[in-house]
Amino acid sequence: MTIAKIEVERFSLTSLKSFDAVVAALKSAVGQPDMAEFFKETRATKSFPDLQRVVHAGLGRTGLMRFAEFDLGDILRRETGSKTPKIIRIVIGNPLIMKEMVKHVPDAGSYAPVTVLIDERPDGVHISYDKMESYLLRYGSSEALAVARDLDTKIMTLLRECAS
Repeated sequence: MTIAKIEVERFSLTSLKSFDAVVAALKSAVGQPDMAEFFKETRATKSFPDLQRVVHAGLGRTGLMRFAEFDLGDILRRETGSKTPKIIRIVIGNPLIMKEMVKHVPDAGSYAPVTVLIDERPDGVHISYDKMESYLLRYGSSEALAVARDLDTKIMTLLRECAS
């Protein structure tokens, strides 16, 4: 049995835009495939080029897609009967990027696709992302780290865009 400690760097920023505007900006930038259909199509592919074609069809302009969405605020609002807080977790990524990291560090599959957390607070809308590079740093793979850094740049650029 092995237990490892992993130090994670969190990228966070606060936006003065409304919660709904930030969420809409993120969703408009990433692909929104029907995931059941997407996985059905990927499993049916007969070659890697066919798989790439299916993945590319599901990506948004950022080269990313939404895998899942969890409205955490809905659970809280049901308890309080209030219209706040608003908090959502959106899982985004690109299977081809994930493949490149997992090829070099199988444990990368524990961290990808990535989570973006958007939550409304009194001082604005907070947008947070745990950097992939920080997850993979301890594994020492320069190849996986290069892919992780590119992904981090892509995600942080997207989040800055959504916040401004």
